[in-house]
Amino acid sequence: MINAHCERISLAVHLKNEYLCQKNTVMPIVYLGLGSNLGDKDKNLNNAVRTLSQELGKVLKLSTFYTSDPWGYQSKNEYLNAVVLVETFFSPDEVLVKTQMIERKLGRMTKSCAQYEDRLIDIDILLYDNLIIDRPELKIPHPFISKRNFVLIPLTEIAPELIDPVTHELFRTFIK
Repeated sequence: MINAHCERISLAVHLKNEYLCQKNTVMPIVYLGLGSNLGDKDKNLNNAVRTLSQELGKVLKLSTFYTSDPWGYQSKNEYLNAVVLVETFFSPDEVLVKTQMIERKLGRMTKSCAQYEDRLIDIDILLYDNLIIDRPELKIPHPFISKRNFVLIPLTEIAPELIDPVTHELFRTFIK
């Protein structure tokens, strides 16, 4: 009986120490762009934020929701967009897999390949810390980040002094 009690105390101390070590560790941050132009767009974005907080990491900041016209294709459906800042322990590749899984969970069945199309939810990795990744399956920063006001405006709302790791310019200078 005493041994079991001592083991529980030892485990509790170990878990507490592990938590304290993790608490003092700087975790990577990721900026994600959210968009929806089908269904209840407000609900779609809120569901995405909630699911990201449950499955990806701690949501540190969330921008205002902004409306925008479709970019890169024609549609009668306006978009609702936002940017969210998440603290995560997942790697960039894991974040990609997780965000795609969350898109599917929230009702997105296909990923746009050759041409953009209307969607219930779109989650794009905009930035991951100050990393620059250029692979066919993952590009960070997002290749169109500096060309899309529907990303730049909410991004600079939550991070007005954020600097592009490629050009070393403030993102707010790209707003047109």
